[in-house]
Amino acid sequence: MILVSGVNGNLGGLVHRQLVARGADVLAGTRTPAAGQRRVDFDDPTSLPEAFAGVDVLVLISAGYAEDDVVLARHGAAIDAAAAAGVRQVIYTSLAGSGDHLTIAIPHRWTEQALARSPLAWTVLRNGLYPEVPAGLGLAASGQPTDDVLRTPLGHGTVPVVSRADLADAAVRVALDADSDPANQHRGRVYELEGTAVVGGAELAAAVSEVLGRPVRHRASPLGELWSGLEKAGLAPFQVAHAYSLMSTAAAGLLRAAANSDLPALLDAAPRDARAGLVEAVRTLLPR
Repeated sequence: MILVSGVNGNLGGLVHRQLVARGADVLAGTRTPAAGQRRVDFDDPTSLPEAFAGVDVLVLISAGYAEDDVVLARHGAAIDAAAAAGVRQVIYTSLAGSGDHLTIAIPHRWTEQALARSPLAWTVLRNGLYPEVPAGLGLAASGQPTDDVLRTPLGHGTVPVVSRADLADAAVRVALDADSDPANQHRGRVYELEGTAVVGGAELAAAVSEVLGRPVRHRASPLGELWSGLEKAGLAPFQVAHAYSLMSTAAAGLLRAAANSDLPALLDAAPRDARAGLVEAVRTLLPR
């Protein structure tokens, strides 16, 4: 039996729906369960023994969106409870290696090490960033383009991106293999699921141009302006810090598309066009 955590989130929901469509014996885990779902609340470790009972494969969707110490406590509780419940294999959605310079890498790498120390079999899916990430941060920092200029601190830097749907497909493939074969090829593997498409200021401006129906060009803005823009957008302090880290790292040219990615080998078709996802993200996020 497979259990997917975080099914009310975008990635967890995609993975769970696809497993259901494939006829898998799968459970949905969430902190606010509906009928037929299991309560999986990493902030309440007492919920986990019952949640993980009878589970063979746990797809552990990263429980971020909090301060690092909170995330470490959540992931630590999940790993301890999975081991105690006799879960056979944990599949963890981590962060691509290109993100090692980012502050959000800290809880991911800690969790990878915690899994390696545990008695569990494990697979780490090092996921790349979705196109919604640079789109959301760029637009939050700049707001509505004025005078047909989009100002962001990306400079000449870029962010490698990958379709969320492709990452879900890869997780489904690994989960199905792990469920059907205890000695599956994915045990002890770290997969780099980085995207080959990149988003920089020029790509973001082109997407904005397409959505607005008029030419918009990109102009670099100082990193110092980013703080106030993100705070005005309503981001929590830890989110502002992580966003600044991403923009600063990208502007420094330290986020690069992967020369080799494990993603194609885990998919049944060619990876989706992540830049098409960028346009859709802009269409959703752009103030009008």
